[in-house]
Order: sequence, then structure tokens, then C-alpha cells
Amino acid sequence: MKILSHIPAWLKNKYVLTTLGFTIWILFFDARDFITSHFREKGELRKLEQSKKYYEQQIAETQKELEQLKTNPALLEKYAREKYLMKRDNEDLFLIRENHPPVNH
Repeated sequence: MKILSHIPAWLKNKYVLTTLGFTIWILFFDARDFITSHFREKGELRKLEQSKKYYEQQIAETQKELEQLKTNPALLEKYAREKYLMKRDNEDLFLIRENHPPVNH
């Protein structure tokens, strides 16, 4: 009982002990604790920044392609033929699809 006499009275209060225990549990042991969630969110932020950079590059490439299509009618025709399989009225279009056999090891 000599040990208990050295503990301050406010630390013996059940409300202080409960609050302290709850705070420790939330900070370190809970599934959504402070430390783990911080690192998880930092990793997610890094992924989102990489994704943003990728999409910005895609937008820049698409805008460049659009400008080229607006200024070059031959390129526009080539794009329409290849991408959307368009043809002129007096042409026939043949599609050749390559089927690769599965590789057996």
C-alpha cells in the first residue's frame, strides 16, 4: 500500500483512468489508430499524385493529337479509318484479326 500513497490523487480518479485508457486505445490499438492510418493515407496520397501525373500526361497527348487532327485533313482521314473503321463510298473494308494460339508449356 505504500506504492499507492505515492500516486497523485487525480490519477486515482476513475474518470481520469477511463479517459487515459480510452485515449491510449484509440491512439495505438484500434483498427483505425492514429499511426497506421497516417501511413496508409500517406501511401494513398502518393498513389493519387502518380495517377494525377499520368492523367495530366494523357490530357496533354490528347490535346496535341486534337490540334493535329484540326489542322491536317489527311491525318484526320487516317485517324477515322484506323480508329473508327470508316471508309469511302466506293471502297470495301476487310478486317483481318490475328488469333494467336495459346502457349502450352
